[in-house]
Amino acid sequence: MSALWQPGQLLFCGFEGTAVPRELARLIEQGRVGGVALFARNLRGPAAVRELIRSLRSLAPDEAPLCVAMDQEGGRVQRLRAPWTRWPAMRRLGAADHVEHTRQVAAAMGTELREVGVSLNLAPCVDVDGEADDAIIGDRSFSSQPDTVARHAAAFVRGMQAAHVACCAKHFPGHGGTTVDSHHELPRVSAGAGELRDGPLVPFARVAQADVAAMMTAHILYPAVDPRRPSTISPVVLEILRHELAYDGLVITDDIEMKAVAHRYAPAELAAGAVAAGGDVVLACRHFDVVVDALRGLERSRDAVLEPALQRLVAFKRAFVPRLDLAIDEEVPTGPPYPEHIELAGASASVSGGLDPTERGPA
Repeated sequence: MSALWQPGQLLFCGFEGTAVPRELARLIEQGRVGGVALFARNLRGPAAVRELIRSLRSLAPDEAPLCVAMDQEGGRVQRLRAPWTRWPAMRRLGAADHVEHTRQVAAAMGTELREVGVSLNLAPCVDVDGEADDAIIGDRSFSSQPDTVARHAAAFVRGMQAAHVACCAKHFPGHGGTTVDSHHELPRVSAGAGELRDGPLVPFARVAQADVAAMMTAHILYPAVDPRRPSTISPVVLEILRHELAYDGLVITDDIEMKAVAHRYAPAELAAGAVAAGGDVVLACRHFDVVVDALRGLERSRDAVLEPALQRLVAFKRAFVPRLDLAIDEEVPTGPPYPEHIELAGASASVSGGLDPTERGPA
C-alpha cells in the first residue's frame, strides 16, 4: 500500500517540546501520520521554527508529504508571535467592514506562514458571536451578524489561499452561541436545524462557495439535531455539511483530547466515529498514547469508510502540501520582521476606528 493511502494519513497530531519525539518520528517515517499541528510550546525563533518544520517534513515518505498546520487566527490566537507580525483580532476587521482589507491581512498572514513551511492555517473562526460577555469565541469571531461574518470569512479564505496556504473554517456547525468551553465540558446548544440555517450556517455556506480547503467540526451537542452525539461524530450534522452545503473538501475534528469528548469516548472510538460520520482528519494535539489509540481506531476501520476520506485527503495534499524541496517558496520575502505587514496590521486599528484592543474570552 502506498504511504499516501494508509489510514494513519487521516491522523494529524501534536507533541510537547521543541524537538520531534522519536516515537512520533517513527510513525511519520512509516506514513502512519498525515500531519502535525504546531503550538506556541513547540516554537522558538525564526531559524528554529524553519528547521523544526523542515525536519518534520524530511521524515515523511516522498509520496506522502507531511502537512504542517497551526492556528494563526490573529488576536489572542496566533502561534507565530514576535518577531512575526502581531495581527488584529478578527472582530476588528469585521467591525471596520472593509472586506478588501480583510483579504489583504489574510494574504500577508499567509505569506508569513508559507515562508516557514506551514501548509494549513486552522483559521478563520466563522462562528457567529453570541455577544454574551462570557462567550467563548468572543473577538475571534468577525461579528454577531451572520452576513458580516460570511463576507469577511470568504475574503479571508481567498486571501490566505491565494498565498498558497490552506484555510480551515471552524467550528461547524457553530460555536458562537455557547458560554461553555469545550476544552473542559460538552456545550449544548438548543438551536434546531432551521435556526442553524438562518444564522450559524450562513458563513459556512459562504466559505464553502469560496472553496475553503477544510472545515473543522465542533465538540458541541445540538440535541434538536442529534440528541445523542456531538457534532464531531454525528452523521446527522455531517449530512448537513456534505449535502445541504454541498461541501466536499476536507473535514477535520477539533482536538479529540478536549474534555468535551475525551471524558465520554476513547480516542479509537472518536477517530473511527468521526470518519464513519463523514469526516476525514482526526486531530490529537498533545499526548502520544492518544495518538496511538486513535491510530488503532483508524486502522481497524473498514476500507469502504476510509476510502472517501483518503480520497479527499489526497486531493488536499496535492493542492496544498508540496514536497519538501518545494515547501519553502524562495520568492517570498525573507523575514521576520515584515515592515509592510506591520504597517498593514497597524492600519487595522485605523479602519476599525481604534477599537478597544481588549481580547475577550479564552484562547
